[in-house]
Amino acid sequence: MIDLHVHTNASDGQYSPADLVKKAAEKGISVLAVTDHDTVAGLQEAAVAAEQADIVFVPGIELNIEWPTGEFHLLGLGLKRITSSLQDVIKLLQEKREERNIGMIAKMREDGIDASYEELQTLFPGRSIGRPHFAAYLVNKKLVRNSQQAFDKYLAKGRKWYVERIGANLDESVQAVVDSGGVPVIAHPLSLYLSWGRMDDVLEDIHERGVEGLEAYHPGAREVDCERLEKLARVHNFFITAGSDFHGEKIRADRKIGHTCGGRKIDDRFYYNELLPHLSCKS
Repeated sequence: MIDLHVHTNASDGQYSPADLVKKAAEKGISVLAVTDHDTVAGLQEAAVAAEQADIVFVPGIELNIEWPTGEFHLLGLGLKRITSSLQDVIKLLQEKREERNIGMIAKMREDGIDASYEELQTLFPGRSIGRPHFAAYLVNKKLVRNSQQAFDKYLAKGRKWYVERIGANLDESVQAVVDSGGVPVIAHPLSLYLSWGRMDDVLEDIHERGVEGLEAYHPGAREVDCERLEKLARVHNFFITAGSDFHGEKIRADRKIGHTCGGRKIDDRFYYNELLPHLSCKS
């Protein structure tokens, strides 16, 4: 059992990198990719813990990409080094993330909520702050009962405190991942919010721009749709990955490390038959 998409508390996960690796080992995970949002801060700690636990470690990242519909997240898997081009993309995204966070705080204050960005940062020192942290902040302030209610009432797209986030350029991000010795993979492609009729042309374009892999299997999609995505990806010459997008039980109780859509265990083939051959040919 493997997992090619998990998060630590370096971004919006529940567990420290070392604790996440320990949990993965307890669950029998043999290959693990840490893919925190817009940061590589947790990779070194996770790599050391993975070596101690005899887990094959895949250093990764998940980058927010500017896109006209839905959300485009780009996974960079198998990073061998952190180049200046990747650091530039990360810096841009962290600046845009902070601008968005400050905008969300402003909306809260306009509604009469006693909130400050400094107070939020104090609760999560050293973290890459995102909406899950805002949700925990609202729970802490007793404005909502739980994180799900925070999203449903205030933080989800279209809700009153939601602020649109600016992403990075796709071509620059793909090049940054490649420069760093990694492989670009489109995460949970149904998040692009495209009809199946439009998916063909868009995936063809994405592949031509250098994205090599497609995360066909994700717990946010139905099994039948994941199988359809795999077939579609083959037509456009993507290799296939699968992940749990695990953040921790307190953040997303419905997601289990090592499991993907429909509660399926993530098969070794997604690493050994799919990702590894592409990693092996990277310098």
